[in-house]
Amino acid sequence: MKLVVGLGNPGPRYTGTRHNVGFRVAERFAAERRLLLDERRFGARFGRARVALGGGAPVDLGVLLPETFMNRSGEVVREALSLLPVEDAGRDLLVVLDDVDLPLGRLRLRPGGSSGGHLGLADLIACLGRDDLPRLRVGVGRPAGPIETSAWVLGRFTPEEEAALAPRIDAAAAAIEDAFVLGVAAAMNRVNREPASCPGQ
Repeated sequence: MKLVVGLGNPGPRYTGTRHNVGFRVAERFAAERRLLLDERRFGARFGRARVALGGGAPVDLGVLLPETFMNRSGEVVREALSLLPVEDAGRDLLVVLDDVDLPLGRLRLRPGGSSGGHLGLADLIACLGRDDLPRLRVGVGRPAGPIETSAWVLGRFTPEEEAALAPRIDAAAAAIEDAFVLGVAAAMNRVNREPASCPGQ
């Protein structure tokens, strides 16, 4: 089974915030493949279906959006991995998250590594006891003024940012499929070289 984990915070208060880009990408990926996120399992929104990725034979695909807060995502993912037929989290899992160190809309696919200061990813690494978790980072940029990072990521995009970000959400959803079909190492060559299209970044 292939499993996509989008990171974010639950509830309408956080809808549309920078920290919830992981949710948005995972939701777009699911919607484009007609995979319904209509189950409540593992403390998360969850959906599962047989999907033909890249035009190949159908595979068992799951999409998981933890409904604990961002910094407690690890327990949810650990429970899901213990109950779902995901053979190897280092190959069959992909985590999607926001990144303040990347310009708005820039994508970075990696096979593993440190959390880079992202507390949601740090909790996953701690709970699973491994850092070889493939992840797709989506840039949300840093504030131009003296704004705390925590306030920045919990803020919403401006209308101009939203307009620029929309095609990048689509590109990130496509990158998930590339990662599963081509493998992360090969997909990195395509995803990471793609320039951000967001003006002013």
